[in-house]
Amino acid sequence: MKCAVIGAGAWGTALASLLADNGHDTTIWCLEPDVAESIMHSSANPRFLSGATLNKTLRATTDKATALEGARVVLLAAPSHVLREVVSHARAWAEPGATAVVATKGIERHTCALMTEVVEQELHGHAVVALSGPSFAAEVANRMPTAVVAASAYAEAATLVQQTFSAPHLRVYSSDDVIGVELGGALKNVMAVAAGMSDGLGLGLNTRAALITRGLAEIMRLGLAMGAHPQTFAGLAGLGDLVLTCTGMLSRNRQVGLEIGKGATLPEVLAGRETVAEGVVTAESALELATQRGVEMPIVEAVHRVLFEHQPARTALVELMSRELRGERD
Repeated sequence: MKCAVIGAGAWGTALASLLADNGHDTTIWCLEPDVAESIMHSSANPRFLSGATLNKTLRATTDKATALEGARVVLLAAPSHVLREVVSHARAWAEPGATAVVATKGIERHTCALMTEVVEQELHGHAVVALSGPSFAAEVANRMPTAVVAASAYAEAATLVQQTFSAPHLRVYSSDDVIGVELGGALKNVMAVAAGMSDGLGLGLNTRAALITRGLAEIMRLGLAMGAHPQTFAGLAGLGDLVLTCTGMLSRNRQVGLEIGKGATLPEVLAGRETVAEGVVTAESALELATQRGVEMPIVEAVHRVLFEHQPARTALVELMSRELRGERD
């Protein structure tokens, strides 16, 4: 079928190439003209997905109308802080009845909306599916075995995405727990920043394991308060994505935390970076969402203090360890 991908960062590019591998007529919209030119003429995106050879049938354009014309499946992979603007601009050319697939992981700043909620608000009348799970773009592009989840309130839409994206190296599971899948995908980035800080401080594997485990408890606490299914957090979009992002060398969010743990400031870490570390943005919106819901999230609070209130990372971790003792399931 005809597929459109909006956003030519690493993840959008990897998924666009996969769709083309699956035989779908796929066009990717690129903000940067040099990226579109490179994909069209070299089947590569060295700017955002270096070293990957893309499917030669994949087309690229800087014109949203061209990308969206006739597309039955529209994959949205723009960064969370610009997703609403990008979708709003694309709305005029989206085909009636097209299924929107949201590959962006995050929580919108100020509105605290999940990414599927942003898309639903801007694309009225379209079935929306969240696509999440433990998946580094470079490994998907290099066709390494990966498993993800397609979650939607519309079972037919989730099944369509499952069938469209599944490949010999990509197994897609379906789910109806959109809130759980989205929160797992968004909040694990904040936890990965925390894990990177710990690693940068040289605090060892015990500390990292504690952060991952207690991070999962925080994610579940907020998720259950918002109506998510607890089992989701033991799955691919929960524990799976959390472990990958907190430990993997390809994790941008862990890398940001690692550099801060070694003494760099946030502006120094972000200077000159073209790729987005969603955990930085999500640390603000997650804290705001937790406050609205009356949910305690001490690791998120600690990351926020380090990133935006200039608290030393070591001090923040010491404060986490010295909190009042409690039961594990409290």
